[in-house]
Amino acid sequence: MNAQSPSAIELEFARHYDQEHARVCLQPRAQSLSGRLAFWREQQLVRRALKVAGEPGLILDVACGVGRFWPVWAEHANRVILATDPSQAILDHARTHHPQGVLQRVRTFQSSAFTIGLSENAVDSIFCMQLFQHLVEPEHRLAMLGEFHRVSRDTVILAVRIRGRFKARRADVQGATALALASRFEVEAEFRQAGFRVLSHHDLLPGFGSMRIYVLCKTG
Repeated sequence: MNAQSPSAIELEFARHYDQEHARVCLQPRAQSLSGRLAFWREQQLVRRALKVAGEPGLILDVACGVGRFWPVWAEHANRVILATDPSQAILDHARTHHPQGVLQRVRTFQSSAFTIGLSENAVDSIFCMQLFQHLVEPEHRLAMLGEFHRVSRDTVILAVRIRGRFKARRADVQGATALALASRFEVEAEFRQAGFRVLSHHDLLPGFGSMRIYVLCKTG
């Protein structure tokens, strides 16, 4: 696996993530109840997505951050986890967040999400739970989806911010809040253009929240 240079948008996202994560790590209080409930719901949706994807054995976590879902993926005894992030500092720090039993299952490497240092059809499934949400421009989303299509043999699981009934502003990687990107129709058209079909989708808060987890399958 050869390290690839991160793109400008990934470097900016990594810088913002570094700042936000450092701030959270310094907070002495435990995560709020609402935060714990949201994370529990995300874990529930990830487990459901894994089942829809056929319980893939070799997965790649793209823009993994501190690996917040590694313990969920490690619940499958025979699963192998690869994880990449544009920031080597974040990858190093991630290894302080998990027990050794989980870390033994994870192999990390620094790489851009737009030029992943793996061969074609290298993994069964790709996860992207953070970075894709922050891509505002359709050409950026299509570029990333094209790379996912190249590297994944079968499925892609990613989180998207969908514009719903509530007024949404444009996403800003420098802001503290992840905001909606596009309509469901726009995003799903991009999936088809990139060579995927939608197997399933599930909303974090059905009817209210903007975050949606998609399970995509390659069509060719």
